[in-house]
Amino acid sequence: MTDRKTIDAYTTRVAEYLSVPLPPEQIEARMAFAEAVAPGGYVLDLGSGPGADSMFFLREALRVRALDATPAFVEHARENGVDAHVSTFDDVTETATFDGIYASFSLLHAPRKDFPRHLAAIHRALKPEGIFFLGLKLGTGEHRDDIDRYYTYFSQTEIEEALAEAGFTIDRITTGVGKGLAGSYDGFILVIAHA
Repeated sequence: MTDRKTIDAYTTRVAEYLSVPLPPEQIEARMAFAEAVAPGGYVLDLGSGPGADSMFFLREALRVRALDATPAFVEHARENGVDAHVSTFDDVTETATFDGIYASFSLLHAPRKDFPRHLAAIHRALKPEGIFFLGLKLGTGEHRDDIDRYYTYFSQTEIEEALAEAGFTIDRITTGVGKGLAGSYDGFILVIAHA
């Protein structure tokens, strides 16, 4: 994700972002992902934000590498002991490296045309049977929210088909509604799948 307006929106709202409570469905799905990864496994937090999920995975005794395109988020994560790096989705170039990849409401900032390519790179970067967590907002189209972040919205069917095309097997789907950083209530989907 290299959209400057989105990065700027996050840069000026690090503290606000950290204060947004996770919906119960997301807390439960994050724990399910952590439990599905082998103990001591190596996890990529893709679009890690300020590192709250990375810190959770570290407490769960997982090894974590975090990538985010917002330097202010990466700095905050590093200050809290996370191996965080300023990177985009295109920097996922590994092969069979990670036991799990966690993409929580990050890939929705990529253009729709790039979604299949990013899923293919994630599949390649996972070890065989590696676990993938995907959180997205449900909807249609591509547009900016009230704080100028760029979003791509998908239907559940589109997500299921894209994951299957990339070679994933879906293990669990949870849907819900949550209030985000911009203050709006949006439908979301949380998927746990494996390579």
